[in-house]
Amino acid sequence: MTYNKTKADPGNEPELILIGGPTAVGKTDAALLLAERLGGEIVVVDSMQVYRGLDIGTAKPSTADRARVPHHLIDVVEVTDPFDAAKFVQLAREAVAEIQARGRVPILCGGTGLYFKAFLAGLGQAPAPDPKLRAELEATPVAELLRELAERDPALYAKIDRNNPRRIIRAVEVIRLTGKPFSAQRADWQTEISNPQFKVRFFGLSRAPGDLHARIDARVDAMFRAGLVEETRQLLQRGLEQNKTAMQAIGYRQVVEYLRGQRSLPDTIQLVKIRTRQFAKRQMTWFRRQLNLEWINLTPSDHPNVIAHRLLAAIRKNAPGVRV
Repeated sequence: MTYNKTKADPGNEPELILIGGPTAVGKTDAALLLAERLGGEIVVVDSMQVYRGLDIGTAKPSTADRARVPHHLIDVVEVTDPFDAAKFVQLAREAVAEIQARGRVPILCGGTGLYFKAFLAGLGQAPAPDPKLRAELEATPVAELLRELAERDPALYAKIDRNNPRRIIRAVEVIRLTGKPFSAQRADWQTEISNPQFKVRFFGLSRAPGDLHARIDARVDAMFRAGLVEETRQLLQRGLEQNKTAMQAIGYRQVVEYLRGQRSLPDTIQLVKIRTRQFAKRQMTWFRRQLNLEWINLTPSDHPNVIAHRLLAAIRKNAPGVRV
């Protein structure tokens, strides 16, 4: 099977293709082949691949893959710079417009569900971060922030990810800035539907837990063999710890702890596998609850060519996509 088209195929295909799913499910390779077949370019939807230097630990597409198909929103900020969903939406919309102006198909691919939702539904009037308040909250123990969240927004407290300090901090920040529960405001901010001119097909890739866990384990082992420890050491010299968001990246955080002597390397590798599996489970929960995806279930024997073929067949199957 060859994928060598340079222009988008005519017909009823959507103007935007979105591919989401958990880490290590096989999104990147399938999107690459699909882009070659459709004459597309890839907009990466990943909150960590935007940082220069976070390469091995984020499974960033290789230089060779980026030479095969243009990729956007990789390496756009320094490891010490802030980056959020609003910035992603701005840059992603610019990239989509440029891709379409070239007569090619934008393929948004990644695992950051919030960025997908922000791109499709907008961010509304969420208050901008307050640097002084943010610094105060970042210095506050997470347990204290959770107690405040339980008092002021029980609905969000009941479902927020307790292992994600960044989201906890943002929720408390918004509550303090507005005086209103964060959960109630999020519903209002996300009522506006952006990009009404686009026909969109949004696919989700999934695997059985055992299959996905095996792929995660293999990926983590490969990352450490490729030099994740040394990459992390170099990032610390460039100011990694100054960026609370980047420091939450799975793999880097655990390696920093290893470099500080908190655990052995074998234990660190095992912990990264555990944390990555947990993260993948949270990703699947978020995608299923927050977004309406067309799911494609994969098996261990599905080669990227097969996955790309299944995606292409689904794209062309009767339904040209819905406008959102």
